[in-house]
Amino acid sequence: MKTALITGGSSGIGLEYSREFASRGYDLALVSNRAEDLEAAKESIQEEFGTTVHTLCADLSDAACAERVLAWCDSLGLQVEVLVNNAGMFFMEYLRPENLGKADTMMGLHVCTPTELCILFGARMKERGTGYILNMSSMTARIPAPGIAVYSASKAYLKSFSKSFSYEMRPFGVKVTTVCPAAVDTGLYPISPALRRTLRRIGIIRSPRWLVRRAVRALFRGRRTVSPGLTNAVVPALVAVLPPRLIDRLGTKWILR
Repeated sequence: MKTALITGGSSGIGLEYSREFASRGYDLALVSNRAEDLEAAKESIQEEFGTTVHTLCADLSDAACAERVLAWCDSLGLQVEVLVNNAGMFFMEYLRPENLGKADTMMGLHVCTPTELCILFGARMKERGTGYILNMSSMTARIPAPGIAVYSASKAYLKSFSKSFSYEMRPFGVKVTTVCPAAVDTGLYPISPALRRTLRRIGIIRSPRWLVRRAVRALFRGRRTVSPGLTNAVVPALVAVLPPRLIDRLGTKWILR
């Protein structure tokens, strides 16, 4: 059976990816560090779609995790046709020694493990002459982002790596797509319910389902990069013309308040 391997696949955007690929007839291999969420996702997806769901509870920021995931898939005899590097974390703080630990974890989660998973599973896909890899970057990869400096920089790395990797893999039948969403309605953003509803109503924040359907369609069409939504067109262009001093002030007002 064809299998989709999804990191962070038990909640938020990752859960929507899991549901989308299950609806397309894929068996699932879900990896995250949330054991209860993994079990709940497994039960609900198997009941709704009748597909097989394998789960692995693991810390994807750990240096050895990519090889552990590959060994786990091999032990189950899984042939991964689709790899979705979705797992992520977010914190909004100016950088200081006290949050260096969180920054290190984020770099492992957004940079090191996705890169290694692409190389390890990409080699298997290359041997078979077919496969799909989807990497989740961000609109913030294109703009200066005080308060989320490591987040935006790590997403910029993933976007750059994925673009180059797509050219390496395309001649061997493997499609690599980078998704650069603007704000998506998940638990990552610490905003009030009222503001969340308003932003969704006017289209500033989109639902995970809205994003995932467009991302998966782009993946199977072979697009190298997709940046869905009007916000993706407006915000980077607006930030590009803002005076740097204004960006400084906005950061200190919103993040250091």
